[in-house]
Amino acid sequence: QQLTDEKTCMQFSIRRPKLPSSETHPEENAYRRLDVSAWLHHLNEAGQVEEEYKLQKAIFFGGIDISIRGEVWPFLLHYYSYESTSEEREALRLQKRKEYFEIQEKRLSMTPDEQKDFWCKVQFTVDKDVVRTDRSNQFFRGEDNPNVETMRRILLHYAVFNPAIGYSQGMSDLVAPLLAEILDESDTFWCFVGLMQNTIFISSPRDEDMEKQLMYLRELLRLMHPRFHQHLCALGEDGLQMLFCHRWILLCFKREFPEAEALRVWEACWAHYQTDYFHLFICVAIVVIYGDDVIEQQLANDQMLLHFSNLAMHMNGELVLRKARSLLYQFHLLPRIPCSLHDLCKLCGTGMWDSGFIPAVECSGHHPESESCPYGGQAQLCAPRAGGQGRRGLKTRDVFAFRK
Repeated sequence: QQLTDEKTCMQFSIRRPKLPSSETHPEENAYRRLDVSAWLHHLNEAGQVEEEYKLQKAIFFGGIDISIRGEVWPFLLHYYSYESTSEEREALRLQKRKEYFEIQEKRLSMTPDEQKDFWCKVQFTVDKDVVRTDRSNQFFRGEDNPNVETMRRILLHYAVFNPAIGYSQGMSDLVAPLLAEILDESDTFWCFVGLMQNTIFISSPRDEDMEKQLMYLRELLRLMHPRFHQHLCALGEDGLQMLFCHRWILLCFKREFPEAEALRVWEACWAHYQTDYFHLFICVAIVVIYGDDVIEQQLANDQMLLHFSNLAMHMNGELVLRKARSLLYQFHLLPRIPCSLHDLCKLCGTGMWDSGFIPAVECSGHHPESESCPYGGQAQLCAPRAGGQGRRGLKTRDVFAFRK
C-alpha cells in the first residue's frame, strides 16, 4: 500500500500453514486423548500410577480429556505423588484442607496495620484483576459470581502462604483454569502452589530466571532457525531481549491461544516428557511457523512486537504443538549440542538421553571465569550455516534436516 510520501506500509499477514507429515514426530499419531478408560488403565488396584513415564508420554502426545482433568492435573502439578494410593490421597486432601483453613485464619486475624499493608501490597491488585479474568468462561460469567470470589480467596491466601512472592498480575490467569477444572477451593490452592513451585515457566519469574530462559531460547533459535537469530543479532541488544516472547513465558501462552488450545499446551509442558523446558520449544515453533514476515520485511523491534501481538488468538495451537514436538525430537537426535543448552536436558525425572545415546558437547566459548568448559565441551570448529533467504512457509533448512 503506497502512501503519498512514497513510503511503504509494512504488511502483516496471518497465514494458516500446514505441517507436512514428513516433518512430524514419528510417534505423533500413536496416542489418543487420555480418557477415563485409558486413565484407569494406568492405575493399579490401590490407585497408584504404575508407570509414570508412560503416562507422561501419553499426555504429552494426546492431552487429557476434559472430563478427567480435575483428577489428573493434581498429579502433574505435584499435589499428588504418582506412588500415592487412593486412600493416601484422600488423607492428604483432608490434611491439606485443614492447612488451607489455617492460612485463611491467619489472613483474617491480621492486625489493622497488617491489613492496611496487605491491602496496599496485595489485595488492591487482586480485587482489580479477578473481576476481569476469564469472564467469557461460563464458570466465571455474570455478576456476583461466587466462583470469582473463590478465585479471589485463593490468590489472597497464596500471598499469605508465600509472602516472598505475594501476588503479581497474571497469577489470576493461571488460577482461573485450575479452579474451573478442579472445582474444589482447597485442592485448587495446593495445585497452584505446585504450579508455582515446580514448573519452569511461571508468572513473574525473577530477572535472573527470565534471563536464563531467554539465553536458552536464543541458543535454540541459533540452532533451529539461524536466519531469525541473525535478524535478532542485527537489531542489537534490544533485539536479543526478545520482548515479543516475554508474555508467552510469563502467562504460559494463556493470551496467545483460545483456552482449549492453551490448556493443551499447559498439559504438554506439565507432562515433563524428556525435558522440563518444552515451553521453549513451543516458543521456537511459533517463530518458525509465524515469523516469516519478521525476516522478509526486516522488522524493527517495535514492529516485531506488534507482529507477534497481532497473532494472539489467531494461531493454530495444535499445529504449534506438533511442530514443537518435532523440534524436540530433532534436538534429541543431534550428534552434538552447545554447552549452553546442556542444562535443558537435566530433569526432575526421566531425561532426554536416558536411552543410552548421549550427544557430544561443544563449547560455546562463554565461560569468562573458567579456563575450560564445565561440561567438558570442545571448541566449535565453525558456526552453523544459515538457511535459504526469503522463502515462505516452514523452512526445514532452518530447523534441521528432518531425520527419522
